[in-house]
Amino acid sequence: MAAITGQKSEEDRKHPVDETLPPFKMFTSGLQHVAAMYAGVVAPPMIVGPACGLSATETAFLMGASLFTAGIATLLQTLGFWKVGAKLPFVNGVSFAGVTPMVAIGKAQSPEHALPIIFGAVIVAGVLGFVLAPYFSKLVRFFPPVVTGTVITLIGVSLLPVAFRWSQGGNDAAPDYGSLTNIGMAALTFLIVLVLRRVLRGFLQQIAILLGLMAGTLIAIPVGITHFSSITKASLIGFPTPFHFGAPEFDIAAIVSMCIVMLVCMTESTADMLALGRIVDRPADERTIEGGLRADTLGTALSPLFNGFANSAFAQNIGLVAMTKVRSRFVVATSGLILIVLGLCPVAASVISLVPLPVLGGAGIVLFGSVAASGIQTLATAAMEKGDNALIVAAAVGIGLIPIAAPDFYHHLPKDLLVVLDSGISTGCLVAIALNLAFNHFGRRDAEGEAAEDTEAAHGGDPQIPQQPDRGTVDGSGEPATTAAH
Repeated sequence: MAAITGQKSEEDRKHPVDETLPPFKMFTSGLQHVAAMYAGVVAPPMIVGPACGLSATETAFLMGASLFTAGIATLLQTLGFWKVGAKLPFVNGVSFAGVTPMVAIGKAQSPEHALPIIFGAVIVAGVLGFVLAPYFSKLVRFFPPVVTGTVITLIGVSLLPVAFRWSQGGNDAAPDYGSLTNIGMAALTFLIVLVLRRVLRGFLQQIAILLGLMAGTLIAIPVGITHFSSITKASLIGFPTPFHFGAPEFDIAAIVSMCIVMLVCMTESTADMLALGRIVDRPADERTIEGGLRADTLGTALSPLFNGFANSAFAQNIGLVAMTKVRSRFVVATSGLILIVLGLCPVAASVISLVPLPVLGGAGIVLFGSVAASGIQTLATAAMEKGDNALIVAAAVGIGLIPIAAPDFYHHLPKDLLVVLDSGISTGCLVAIALNLAFNHFGRRDAEGEAAEDTEAAHGGDPQIPQQPDRGTVDGSGEPATTAAH
């Protein structure tokens, strides 16, 4: 009887993803997520705004709108409704994948039509993505550990150069870019975060990144790299008026371009959900990915109403979940509410922006490195002793690193292709999937391949599409999963 009672209590216990924290812990942990993603949210409008001929004031309005719509998309993702939302601690924000085509649209159109055309294209791309979500989610069967581990590693490695640029100052045209002051502040923040993680315990250890950012910002004041001008210029209230820049306009070329961006975002979000599912011990299945993609695309379709752009997952926050072990989706939902407040209150947003980029860069090295470490842990479960799997990882990582190590590598190719090729995550993901199919699924008709097919058929696998060994997949407890990965 006791055994039965104990089993019932174990079943009734909430998964950490669905747990709520005390209000203060909920707020500070959510604020930590906002601090980690703030620069990434406001950077795209800072680039697109001037390209569309906006003034500094209008660009600031666009930044507030991006914060507001990122909060809405994050709430859709974490809380969800109907079949919308992955219901994981998943932060959404403006996707960098759309920056290049949006800048191109802005430069090709007159200022009064640039943003309406961009917003019209984003709406169509979001609606298309929402319709495709149930079909796109079925691709999860092509993401075994050898693919997911590769992609997660590439996510972390792709983000590290961002942290390095922040550490140098963020603006390579500035005279102090890469100065000893900037790099020194980044190094000091890096060390502060590591020390705090080492000496603190419990909740304080979980918010070590936030404490490190606060300490770094305070130290940066006498150094002279913390600037308060943004607070004095910011207004108290700034609601993002719907269609502030005009009603959406629909241009075929712009729509095609943004639909390609949407497919890239969906590919990256799928990889991010698989990564986060492993980190929080709730593996993302087909239904989870479908809901997550619906939240991404619905958030994208709604964003132009409030003058926002395409939204997708923010991989840097996955690193924060991995490092802090705070897995509650309600913490991230709190960050979504904070983002909405920041979008409605420019003064509050300017307080977050006080964190100097070198300070953020020092903490970012830890965050983004944590993502890469999670990818390496996943690869450890991918039967790497098989020569083919090692080759898949080698080739996919090599191709994925091209845009990072040699940014101009593809500069002679058509610009439409650069939407995909300039993303190391997308190219590495596509190469890993293709090679996994080639080496582990198709073309195996020798004795070893036939034996493998017989074994998979005995386990209920599809004889036409052989599966990888069961040892390549683990469940949330670290034991071999009962269902083989495709």
